[in-house]
This record gives sequence, C-alpha cells and structure tokens, in this order.
Amino acid sequence: MRKELLTLAADLAQRGEPYVFAVVVRREPASSAQPGDMALITEAGAMHGWLGGSCVKPTILREAKEALREGRPRVVALSPEPARDRRPGVVVHPMTCHSGGTVDIYLEPVLPAARLVVFGTAPTARALCRLGKAMGWVVEAVDPDAERAVFPDADAVLAHAQPRDASRREIYVVVATMGQRDEEALREALALEPTWAGVVASRKRYAELRETLVMGGASASSFERVKNPAGLDLGGRTAEEIALSIVAEVVRDRRAAELKAVEPAVRTAPVANDETAIDPICGMTVVIAGARHVAEHGGRTWYFCNPRCRERFLATPERWAAEVGAAS
Repeated sequence: MRKELLTLAADLAQRGEPYVFAVVVRREPASSAQPGDMALITEAGAMHGWLGGSCVKPTILREAKEALREGRPRVVALSPEPARDRRPGVVVHPMTCHSGGTVDIYLEPVLPAARLVVFGTAPTARALCRLGKAMGWVVEAVDPDAERAVFPDADAVLAHAQPRDASRREIYVVVATMGQRDEEALREALALEPTWAGVVASRKRYAELRETLVMGGASASSFERVKNPAGLDLGGRTAEEIALSIVAEVVRDRRAAELKAVEPAVRTAPVANDETAIDPICGMTVVIAGARHVAEHGGRTWYFCNPRCRERFLATPERWAAEVGAAS
C-alpha cells in the first residue's frame, strides 16, 4: 500500500471512522486498472487512490456504501458481458468504459473496533476487561472506586461512562456491580443506547432493578435488549468462565444479526435506498440524486453514468428513446 494511503488509513482508524479498502485482484485487457491498484473509500464517499477509469468509480462507491452497511467484504466485477461473468460470491455490473476489458475489485470494510463498557470492580468485571482486550475491543472499566492497577488491560478507567461518540462503533455493556451502585450503573448503561447489554445478577435482583428504574422514569422499552442473566449457559463457575460465557453470547448475537442482514451473494444490480434510473446507452444503474450527466428529451429526463453515454444519446435521441420504449 502506498504511504499516503497508509497514513490516511491510520488517521481514519485514530478518529474511529469506518472506511473501505479496495484493491484490484484481476483484470482482462483493455482495462486501465492493474492487479494491485488500490484505494480507500471513506464513509462520506470520497475515493483516494486508483481503481481504473472514471466509469468504474460510481459503481465502486455504491458497492462500498453497501459493504459498510453490511460490514462484510465483497468482490465486484465490471464486465462488458455481465451475464458471462456471473460467479458465486461476485457482484457483477456492466463495464461502461470505452476501453472495455474486465476488472474484479475486492472491497474490505474496515469498521471501528467495538467498545466494551464494563461496570463494576468484581472479579467477573476484571476478567471481562482482560477477555475484551483479547477480542480487539476498546475496553472501558467504569466505577467510582476503580483503580488503574486493578484494570491494567482496560483502555480507560473511569468514574462514569463516556457518552456515545459520533462514530458507528458498536457498544457492548455489561453491568457486573454485584450489589454496589447497581441502579446507577444500569441507568448509565442504558443511556449509552448499547448494541448489546447484559446484567450479571439473579433474575430476582434484575427484576427489582428494572422496576426501580421504570418507576424513576426510565422507558420500559429500553430494557428490551438487556440480557439477564448475562452469558450463555456454559455451566461456568469462576469469574473467567462467566466472563467467557458473556463474550460468547455477544459474539453469537452479533453474528446472528449479521446473517439476517446479508443479501444474496450474486446479483447484477446494486441495492440502494436512493432512487435510480437506467442509462439508455449502456444499461448502467444511475443514482438520480446528485447525477452529473443528465439530458432532457421528449418531456423526460434521461440519466447517464458518464459524459460519453450522454453525448451518444444526444447525437440521436429519437433512436435511443424508441429503443427504450420498445424494450419496456
């Protein structure tokens, strides 16, 4: 990877901003891209680097947006014969560059590390911090009596939880206060609007906590994502075994949610919330919002993926309008 892309990747990671790493893994002449060409694509849709001609960019930006939404990598193929290049696990689009050729681009979403917030100083809380760090999460130990020496693996030791930041970082919270400041800790945990939350307590004690907080004004719906007793039933007894069961439940629930969100692996058109139109020249899908290449003919607005398609259309608009009408 070029130095400037490494620097940008490090900067984005430092700020907790997601991005997509894209690299050309295969090409057939006469594509201008070469294997190993790469780029970084930010969540805002800015592309830094080189993946081929300008006609490749709109498709890759849309697919990068989808990769970030899913949190899963994908291979995107641009081919002058999309039907021929359909393969399992590959998203295929028409190649609209005049040079032709085929290019396969691998997209890897890079998301901020999940944030694990552990309330309490009990042995289970300390074991969770150690295991969370081993998972690659950003770990925060929260308790007014917490000391750095007790939580050497934590990224931060705080008296009170930091609020949710602006990133799309997932937040997992575990209340393991064991009778010390239980209500206060659970209130702070719910205020984080966590992706996943667990309470290490008996069902009776948790029911008491919930009733107390609801009577104090907390929304009953905020408890819907709270797991109690926290952790899978592994039969664990030690603090480390209980911590392992909690992390296992987080991983299971996280992966199950990802599977529900996965789209079919093979498709030939992008899925997007934006309204789209079809380029009448090459058949490319164009996002209408912010489209740069537009023409008016026959009382209708036509959208194009690049200026060359627009020029071809304007040269003989009646012909292309008639072909679109016949096809529909």
